[in-house]
Amino acid sequence: MDGRRKTGLAIGAGALLVAAALAWTLGSQRGGRTLAGIALPGEARQGELTVQLPKALADVRVREARTPGRPLVLIDPGHGGKDPGASGVSGTSFEKQLTLAMSRELADLLEERGRVRVALTRESDIYLTLEERALIARRLQAALFLSLHMDSAPNPRAKGATVYSLSDVASSAEAARFAQAENVEGGALSTEADGSVRALLADVALREQMEDSAGLAERLLRRADGRVELRPRPHQFAAFHVLRRAETPAVLVEAGYISNADDEAKLLTKEGRAPLVLALAQAVEADLATRAAR
Repeated sequence: MDGRRKTGLAIGAGALLVAAALAWTLGSQRGGRTLAGIALPGEARQGELTVQLPKALADVRVREARTPGRPLVLIDPGHGGKDPGASGVSGTSFEKQLTLAMSRELADLLEERGRVRVALTRESDIYLTLEERALIARRLQAALFLSLHMDSAPNPRAKGATVYSLSDVASSAEAARFAQAENVEGGALSTEADGSVRALLADVALREQMEDSAGLAERLLRRADGRVELRPRPHQFAAFHVLRRAETPAVLVEAGYISNADDEAKLLTKEGRAPLVLALAQAVEADLATRAAR
């Protein structure tokens, strides 16, 4: 019995040494940590857990409303950094520049009106993934998410604004292709399909999100009608990853075609963008007021 116990102890000690050596090796490969910085098996250690968050989240500035506790609207200027988006027909503009300019103007107007809190996913020419943009919306518990873009098409006569809301079935082949292109980084729309209570609740929440998003889109189009040139079918539906992952009522706005000379000329100036900026601000405030009164 004593011999077996000694053998067992020796094997146990050897296992600990092997585990320690393995931990040291892994630590060296993952950033040059030494054995002194790694807890051995069975060793009690006290310490802190550090969770790395996207730098973009730390840089988000929230503009307060006149009344504390008002809902927050998150404005997402499309593209940025290494992703310029579409280029204008004049050769003087990129989508990332125009979306940032319009987003800043919308944020300024909402802040001036003082009815909601407002933030932007980016306030400079930086690159954000779709998941980082959606994460900001979730972490800030945004009440609304607006993703602003400029459209482009091979047909130079295509013009007018379009508003997209979330759906698991695209409203047209064009909408499906557009969503597929926008979803390259993040993957397509998906729901949990394991038949569990959690999956059922997630599906109910997603349906409610879709309905509220469609309502926001219709409200925006009513405000824009007569002020802004719209596409013949201005409200489209598709499975946009960033809208789904924001987990709040959300729309993607294509403000016009910068592949069209007339649309680009309007979108290049603050005055040309102003009608759509005002329609967006009014629709946001009306939508949040309506939902608050339910």
